Amino acid sequence: MKILPIGLGLLAVFLSATSVQAEVKIPKSCKTGEFFIGCQAYTFNRFTVFEAIEKTAEAGGKVIEFFPGQKLSKDESNVSWGHEASPATIEKVKAKLAQHKVTAVNYGVVGVPQDEAEARKIFKFAKAMGLRAITTESVDAIDTIEKLVKEYDIMVGFHDHPKRENDANYRMWDPHYVLSVVKDRDARIGSCADTGHWLRSGLDPVDCLRILKGRIVSSHLKDLTEKAPDAHDVPYGAGAADIAGILDELKAQGFKGNLSIEYEYHWDNSLPEVKQCIDFVRQYKPKK
Repeated sequence: MKILPIGLGLLAVFLSATSVQAEVKIPKSCKTGEFFIGCQAYTFNRFTVFEAIEKTAEAGGKVIEFFPGQKLSKDESNVSWGHEASPATIEKVKAKLAQHKVTAVNYGVVGVPQDEAEARKIFKFAKAMGLRAITTESVDAIDTIEKLVKEYDIMVGFHDHPKRENDANYRMWDPHYVLSVVKDRDARIGSCADTGHWLRSGLDPVDCLRILKGRIVSSHLKDLTEKAPDAHDVPYGAGAADIAGILDELKAQGFKGNLSIEYEYHWDNSLPEVKQCIDFVRQYKPKK
């Protein structure tokens, strides 16, 4: 083994250590105003992957978060998109993204198995797509997730659905619980902050973000009609969420992830409202 001079040896160790911690960065060209905002393809789940990319671009979004199981295209409606996709299908989606100048940054919500070989399929897919992160709620697979996060340098955000009155075992709605899951784990493991589901759970999204400070990987950014379980999505600034306050908090935390519009209302014609959400973020001015 060749022995490096002490200075070069220390430099090599430093570079090795920093590269391990260097998560995938979203290109600056993907920013809209102060943030990387686009769509969670689930917004367009009544359409195909190709249509979701087209609609995201039409709304003004520059990034997209995919979910498993969406049909690929009108021409190939028998092909489902996700981490089981063939290399040929992956190349078709990459070409479609490039055509519309949309960048894929995230994938989920997807169940991550405890079995390493099965979980690896998801991480290999994320790496092949150049994704920054995976979104999941698979707390039981945290050891497997942490191992693969380190190996693939892909981040993981734990997502929150609303509190379930008849299921006390479901705890992901509580940011304190999510923090307890991730706080002693690799720094690339954190929260996919779904602000709408926090509202449905009776929580203040800004307070939740503060609880998870430094651990926000991505966000499903939503505004709802009211702070109630049966509330529905509305354009940013028109509902119960303090969207400007949420953006202020994310900005203060140095958030570098993506904001996904997961608009679960007016399913067949949500594009005008999705565009309003993107315009809100484009016009947002951070506090001095």
